[in-house]
Amino acid sequence: MILRSIAIWFALLGIAIINGGVRSAWISPRLGEYAGHVLSTIVLCAFIAWLALASIRWVAPAGLREAFLVGMLWVVLTVAFELIGGHYLFGNPWPKLLADYDIMHGRLWLLVLVTNLLAPLWAARIKSM
Repeated sequence: MILRSIAIWFALLGIAIINGGVRSAWISPRLGEYAGHVLSTIVLCAFIAWLALASIRWVAPAGLREAFLVGMLWVVLTVAFELIGGHYLFGNPWPKLLADYDIMHGRLWLLVLVTNLLAPLWAARIKSM
């Protein structure tokens, strides 16, 4: 289950990178930076939910507790990639990276993390009905 969860997370990473590229190249230049950020966040959350639903049987958590643990793993991997990769691979300064977590200034990144956390649980509940 863990290796399958990680494989799906890598698919999510690819989707997130493509989503960010589309936002930078097409959405933000047309709608503005903030509207592009909001739309991109909503689209990414929808893709996370869709992929969780499409893959939950393959990931095969034994129950809702394990499905929640899949979500926790996705959050840990995402935050690690964003912070460690963002700083050491892409050279972003820590204040810039941490600014995405400031919901009081209109940053919605926490919505992506909440979606990562809850999507496998939601998908497992739907698929078990």
